[in-house]
Amino acid sequence: MKAAAPEETAAFAPLDPQLVLGAYAIGVFPMADARDADGVYWVEPKHRAILPLDGFHLSHSLRKTVASDRFRVTADTAFERIIALCAESASDRPDTWINPQIERASIDLFRLGFAHSIEIWDGDQLVGGLYGISLGRAFFGESMVSRARDASKVAMAWLVARLKVGGFTLLDCQFMTEHLASLGAIEIPRNAYVGLLSSAVAGAVGAGASAGGAASAGDFFALDRGVAFPSPSLPAGTESGPPTGKVIAQLLVQTS
Repeated sequence: MKAAAPEETAAFAPLDPQLVLGAYAIGVFPMADARDADGVYWVEPKHRAILPLDGFHLSHSLRKTVASDRFRVTADTAFERIIALCAESASDRPDTWINPQIERASIDLFRLGFAHSIEIWDGDQLVGGLYGISLGRAFFGESMVSRARDASKVAMAWLVARLKVGGFTLLDCQFMTEHLASLGAIEIPRNAYVGLLSSAVAGAVGAGASAGGAASAGDFFALDRGVAFPSPSLPAGTESGPPTGKVIAQLLVQTS
């Protein structure tokens, strides 16, 4: 989830959903210099931040917040609002890398089933969340936003749980930040990242590939269908409806 200046750039190029997917499949992603920038550049960092799904750090306070259902959490119900919120300036982030070109391409990918969002609500007010791109068994976190205490942390907790249940193997955070490090993110060299990426997207790119269509694709919505949750506090094979915060906390505690 981008928060730093790029290490390498390439020539400006128009964005197209298939171009973006192809770039992510080889470890490259687009950024813009500012919200009002006219174009984008392509980035391939020498060091990549990832968050191992079995290494998410669920602090005691975050566990209490998640389990209490203090926030209402949804997925893919307000994608355009989330990306617009991520693109807004804030006191701690006066400008962003999400220009209209990136915003448009992301919305196109969402409509094609390749981009997803997690939304955090306080009543009827959208107070935070995140969005990213899904390809094969990889999820590329693009940006997160918080307008209430712990909202982005709760979004990450629910995302990690969703990816674990859905069979994903890679959560790419792109650039390391203190916030991500506190949640368990680590930084790895480019060659190590490419190895993880290649395995995660194998079979998901190429002629005929579609969102969720490849045999090796992760299932972003498995959590919503009441799958068997691999939690020691739940009987083996237990099926349930959409999970509560307590179930999410249980799912994460066993690997935190």
